[in-house]
Amino acid sequence: MVKLEPPERLGMSLGEAMFTQRAIRRLRPDPVSDEDIRTLMDAASKAPNARNEHRGRFLVVRNREKIRRFAELYVEAWWAKQPEGWSPENAPSGDKHLPPMRLAEAMKDVPVVVLAVSTSPGQAGSVLPAAQNLMLAARALGIGSVLTTLHPVVTDRIHELFKLPPETEVHCCIPLGYPEGRFGVTARRPASETTYYDEWGNPPPWE
Repeated sequence: MVKLEPPERLGMSLGEAMFTQRAIRRLRPDPVSDEDIRTLMDAASKAPNARNEHRGRFLVVRNREKIRRFAELYVEAWWAKQPEGWSPENAPSGDKHLPPMRLAEAMKDVPVVVLAVSTSPGQAGSVLPAAQNLMLAARALGIGSVLTTLHPVVTDRIHELFKLPPETEVHCCIPLGYPEGRFGVTARRPASETTYYDEWGNPPPWE
């Protein structure tokens, strides 16, 4: 066990990081340094986890051939999650579908893919807080990220590609890279519409 002091490079205020973090799906191919990746992994390691058993693991993928092979599986997984009958030829053209579709197509070119893994099944609560720590730290360093999920149809091949032990579970993948666009304050539904007090549908006092 080690104790780490917060690095000066993560000096951005927590409020700014949270309120300007967004899903970045358009990533430049510029490399992300090992120093930056270490900072992100240190931040991830500081997240709370169940019973302090440290069952979360992160697999950092930078090898271009492995990313290319992963991207093929990611595209298959993305389409497997869509409604029956969808295909690249007849997918809806609505704006909300285009960014994730483009990410699937561009996954082969992202500089880094991180797989968030647990050492045994059913440990999402020990992995997802660490993934959010990682992405907040990425925001502070100006690195774009987005949390995405795979589909059971590719699980066995993902394990085979990355030599993951059979008892492990991949909870999400996080592509990383410098954004083509810019960070900024995001537009979201107000908390008064997404928060209830004491029972479902009962509005909070600040409505």
